[in-house]
Amino acid sequence: MTTALLFATGAILIIAVLALVYRIITLVGIAKGDNTKVSSSNKINAALFPVLLVVGFIGIYWSYNDASQYFLPEAASIHGKETDFLFNTTLLVVFLAFALTHILLFTFPFFFQHSEKRTADFYPDNDKLEIAWTIVPAVVMASLVFFGWRAWSDITAPASDDAVQIELMGKQFAWEIRYPGKDLKLGKYDVANIDNTNSMGVDFDDVNATDDFMAREIYFPVNKEVELKIRAIDVLHSVFLPHFRVKMDAVPGMPTRFKFTPTITTEEMRAKTNNPKFNYELACTEVCGSGHFGMRKIVKVVSQEEYDAWLQKQKTWLEKNPDYMAVWEAKKAEKNTVAQAN
Repeated sequence: MTTALLFATGAILIIAVLALVYRIITLVGIAKGDNTKVSSSNKINAALFPVLLVVGFIGIYWSYNDASQYFLPEAASIHGKETDFLFNTTLLVVFLAFALTHILLFTFPFFFQHSEKRTADFYPDNDKLEIAWTIVPAVVMASLVFFGWRAWSDITAPASDDAVQIELMGKQFAWEIRYPGKDLKLGKYDVANIDNTNSMGVDFDDVNATDDFMAREIYFPVNKEVELKIRAIDVLHSVFLPHFRVKMDAVPGMPTRFKFTPTITTEEMRAKTNNPKFNYELACTEVCGSGHFGMRKIVKVVSQEEYDAWLQKQKTWLEKNPDYMAVWEAKKAEKNTVAQAN
């Protein structure tokens, strides 16, 4: 912060000095009665353009180099590496276009500054040039869009049969997490089933739901495909797993999904980052209310053996709530009675 402040202060002072010098030269010219059309300010203004160009590129390099210490470490998922490649390719293409246009923009005023010995050429149009600068950007943009679409299609394609299914439900202000049991299939749900105990509205008439369990932490097995089934119960939330390059909105009434394969365990990433306290995390990237800051979950990526051992320790939701099935049957009976009465 101190370095940035010093840099900004120095730049302001340099601009102020140059403006003062320019003003003094102009006043001296007026005092001498200099009535020529091309004054010394013409050369000064022309020279300032390439100077500012160089200063600008130095500033870009400095800011990028300074900010790089805050960049995320390497992607910890298979698709994340492709996402980073697409991002860096897009950044490079855009920067090259930016650099080329600004080099031309800032050098032309210097090389073609006003001169009484030269007149401007009349150059109304050039069809070939216009075709070139229309087709080239169109081809580049179409290529970037195509490869981005291909990556997105792979992310949102149906998951494999043996993928680890995890359901995430956003609410103000927490994440509810549900894992399937031994059948590896998540049971159905219905928001009409939500009550003080059944916070995710799980439908226990579905046999696949009877062995599901809720978790306080998120565990991913390394090198195993994971499918996130995402929904929200109140307002818009967003699932963000930055190190896996995962981001998907959680929208009330419109379930979404995202699949990916973790490739680096938590312990391996701690070694790579030389940070023994490193943890992956899940965050919400929608400002969902006053408690938005609290929607953070620790994520652990472990070996398959550790993951299986963790699964063995988990109790199903019904095992933790043994009396709930009586409540469930009573609610069903009440609904049937109301339906018959209507």
